[in-house]
Amino acid sequence: MSSTVLFRRGRVIDPRNGVDGVRDVLVRDGKVVEVSEAPLPVPSSAEVVDATGKWVLPGFIDLHVHLREPGEEGKETVLTGCRAAVAGGFTAVVAMPNTKVVNDSAMVTELVLNRARAAGLCHVYPAGAITKGLKGEELAEMGELVSAGCVAITDDGRPVMNASLMRRTLQYATQFDVPVMVHEEDLTLSAGGAMHEGTTSTRLGLRGIPASAEVAMVARDLVLLEETKGRLHVAHVSCEGSVRLIREAKRSGLRVTCEVAPHHFILDDRAVGDYDTHAKMAPPLRADTDVQALREALVDGTVDAIATDHAPHGVLDKQVEFEKGINGIVGLETALGLTLELVHAGVLTANRAVELLTHGPAKAFGLPGGHLAPGAPADVTVVDPDVEWTVDAHQFHSRSRNTPFHGRQQKGRVIQTWVTGHKVFDTGQVGQSKESR
Repeated sequence: MSSTVLFRRGRVIDPRNGVDGVRDVLVRDGKVVEVSEAPLPVPSSAEVVDATGKWVLPGFIDLHVHLREPGEEGKETVLTGCRAAVAGGFTAVVAMPNTKVVNDSAMVTELVLNRARAAGLCHVYPAGAITKGLKGEELAEMGELVSAGCVAITDDGRPVMNASLMRRTLQYATQFDVPVMVHEEDLTLSAGGAMHEGTTSTRLGLRGIPASAEVAMVARDLVLLEETKGRLHVAHVSCEGSVRLIREAKRSGLRVTCEVAPHHFILDDRAVGDYDTHAKMAPPLRADTDVQALREALVDGTVDAIATDHAPHGVLDKQVEFEKGINGIVGLETALGLTLELVHAGVLTANRAVELLTHGPAKAFGLPGGHLAPGAPADVTVVDPDVEWTVDAHQFHSRSRNTPFHGRQQKGRVIQTWVTGHKVFDTGQVGQSKESR
């Protein structure tokens, strides 16, 4: 494969650098060399991608992915998760530590990194556990995890209920300048709940999880953040109250970032329908008022990133009574289409949507990429904004199929993904040629 690639005449959207217009993009040896408004001459032996009518974007970055390896390879592996990622346009993902062998040690971190190198598809950045075994009792060796390559620490999937432990976590993490990523759920309020507490849960006779289960923990951790001067990242925000608190904390100058998952800004609790376990997740789908609040937060900058919370599960995990169904859906391959629904509806501009998938997450975690300035990694996602398609879970590159979006109509799709100048995904819908001059 040529080490030089020229993307010709695509609409380049690069929010970090204020670019939105037809450009040529030249990459060489894994780096962006030039972005030019005028057509560039074709270098010798360059691979030319005719991107006319397409969007040429910085590679997407997902701060919240469950790759399931080690321990649950029947649901997903690093390899299959990376295949799903690049099919969705993601050139980098942050892997959660709640695997069956918890990533609370350098040994597990190194295993994940080795699997990612062997896959050779996208960048994988491990997140390490806050507590040993995710038990919420004793801090893991944070310094060891960061030295081994972890870019954040989190007990995602479980909250840190002990406030004193969370306070120490925020204090200790300042030594390494890594974000503390939190799953905000007060277990004393959510215990026994299966979905959002509201009219739908009442109709279905299911015990509900109140919004306060999330909001109360967000409030607690923002108080601790203010005291410790740490760095907090709130995962999968789902509630209007959480948005309000985070917005005010940002205005006060606290170092807090947050993410929202596409399922939370597209669906509300009515998607549960008649006990559809594919719509069962944690935090649960909320009320329509919460969905509207999340959309407003995406627009006004309160939300830093769109993250999928890609959570693969097997068929038998979902083909059970609703209360017994395991939480979570896959999301890497549907994220762009769902985000573009907000663009088509006039909620988000294309520029803001791209920012939430690229520069926003890169900035939140201090990761490379997320833009296309000269010297940046040649991580590029090419999108056909006009193609219409239907979500077919049976065609996913992920090993799992658990999604409530099967059969949903979408407009706009990833057609190529490039990582450090190498093509790692291609639908064959872009004109390419080798040229020598």
